[in-house]
Amino acid sequence: MPIDLRLDPDEVPLLNDLYEFTVSAAFFERGMNAPASFDVGVRRLPPNRGFMVMAGVERVLEVLENFHFEESAIAHLESLGIFKADFLDFLRKLRFTGTVRAMREGSLFFAGEVVMEVRAPLIEAQIIEPIVLNQLGIASVLATKAARCFAVGQGRRLVEFGLRRAQGADAGLLAARSSYLAGFHGSSNVLAGKRYGIPVFGTMSHSFIMAHQGERRAFEDFARSFPKLSTMLVDTYDTLRGVHNAVDVARRLKAD
Repeated sequence: MPIDLRLDPDEVPLLNDLYEFTVSAAFFERGMNAPASFDVGVRRLPPNRGFMVMAGVERVLEVLENFHFEESAIAHLESLGIFKADFLDFLRKLRFTGTVRAMREGSLFFAGEVVMEVRAPLIEAQIIEPIVLNQLGIASVLATKAARCFAVGQGRRLVEFGLRRAQGADAGLLAARSSYLAGFHGSSNVLAGKRYGIPVFGTMSHSFIMAHQGERRAFEDFARSFPKLSTMLVDTYDTLRGVHNAVDVARRLKAD
């Protein structure tokens, strides 16, 4: 079975929990589609976690603006053999017609607060619930972690370098955007820089140092190639020795 982790925008409605469709079908059978209000919030926070940072709102709005069921999505739901034809016809025509009120991205919020309110016909609000929570949840968690780092950094420059350890490509982009939103100065992620206008930063690789005969030679070669972008990676072999080597190279190049 091929593994395809790309999310086609036309498949977003299926990024859902099955029970959202069965519940909605039951509502539909009984004509229960009056206006409803769904509130998003956090009931309680872990110890020593006094706040969270709002993020993910723009993505939610993009999803809702384009929310629709392609015929391929309807065919998949039909193949499950549990939904009636009239409900599937209803889904074919479904668009998000409601309203969204939310805190601004980057705002702090606390347990018990409503951070987003979705008002829409009941079935619409029900079906979009998982994707709304999915987009807000991970983005807000990442922004909150970044804000906590920013708070203890006391003005130091902070750069996000999490791509290689992120849970997939989307998570890497989301981490870059969320951390920048929370006060980080930039990211190592070049695609995030292109998409979101985030300043990009870099150091050097361990492999660059290991490819040279010595650490000092590697530092010097890199500094001569990129004199204004030379952040030395000092922990390839021995961190303290690496610091001394980096200082020696910097002094020598400054004297040249």
